[in-house]
Amino acid sequence: MRKAILALSLGLGLVTGPALAQSCGGSFADFTARMKEEAMARGHERGEVESFFAGVRQDPKVIQADRRQGVFQMPFIDFSRRLISQNRLQKGRQMADRYDDTFDRVEQRYGVSRGVLLAFWAFETDYGGFQGDFNTLNALMTLSHDCRRPELFRPQVFAALELFSHGDFDPATTTGAWAGEIGMVQMLPEDILENGVDGDGDGHVSLKTSAPDALMSGGKMLQSLGWHAGEPWLDEVVVPEGLDWSQTGLRETKTVSEWQALGVQGRNGPLARGDLPASIILPQGRHGPAFIAYPNFSVYFEWNQSFTYVLTAAYFANRLEGAPVYDAGNPDPGLNEAQMKELQRKLEARGHDVGDVDGILGAGTRDAVQDVQEELGLPADAWPTPQLLNRL
Repeated sequence: MRKAILALSLGLGLVTGPALAQSCGGSFADFTARMKEEAMARGHERGEVESFFAGVRQDPKVIQADRRQGVFQMPFIDFSRRLISQNRLQKGRQMADRYDDTFDRVEQRYGVSRGVLLAFWAFETDYGGFQGDFNTLNALMTLSHDCRRPELFRPQVFAALELFSHGDFDPATTTGAWAGEIGMVQMLPEDILENGVDGDGDGHVSLKTSAPDALMSGGKMLQSLGWHAGEPWLDEVVVPEGLDWSQTGLRETKTVSEWQALGVQGRNGPLARGDLPASIILPQGRHGPAFIAYPNFSVYFEWNQSFTYVLTAAYFANRLEGAPVYDAGNPDPGLNEAQMKELQRKLEARGHDVGDVDGILGAGTRDAVQDVQEELGLPADAWPTPQLLNRL
């Protein structure tokens, strides 16, 4: 569910002291020994710890997958068309009917609309059809040993150990995504501990084999992350040509009524109630698609921090609930990967924080683009073009 690109960790509270003198790197055998020591410092018996870590192996394919996330370099229109197929729409509606009672319970208990969970279920595992074949413990240990983001993955190893203690995790056979997520909606071990729900009443939380368990758990997790029951998350809008583009983007919010007073209108019907705060999103600039994002949209970033993924998932949720295809408009040409990296370096040289120079138009790069567009007297719609790159 929550990808490893997240800068978020719910945490079980790390032990301090000698056990954490070296939290990553070194030989994998030495690292495993340190993890065993920390596990026992947390109160686990030696025999249990030895059994849990007995077959652990470093998996180089996990590191390869971690470094290879080029799909997020695609612009929204291309990315959304790639992920949203007619087959996924049809199957989503079939699943909505098949598990209608479960979705009703999710909506009543957690306030999460069925389209939201259906979209994640589709994108994460094709409705449970492919849940990943990486050994979960090996993946978590490999990423914990790697010094890129160990603070995100170390807690997940100990959460998996807690699940093992309860009989709900088999180190030898539990498999999932390369980043350690398990089950139909891809939840990390910590999230399973915190939000796992026995949706089918069999006494176990089985996210790999039980759709009711997976959907109820996903709904509870979204609620815990701040989902507002009964509120929308995203609508497509039509924006006037004379809008102040510097006011668009997730940094700026106005009430729905204020946006309407500026000429913003719902493309497919009325917008949400007037007092809700909202932002206007132009994923490919002022000539491309336009959306209004409500407070629930921010919860998506607790699930995955890729702007393109989040917007596509939120839009697909609307499609699954009957919304038409968005108006793609006629956006200005964007930048390829090499050009985007060049732009990011130039923005950094001007003092803007874009995060990693990775060729991905993430939130930091969007904000920097919008700022420099305003500095240069260009329409500040946060969409980088060759014209902007040339001006820099």
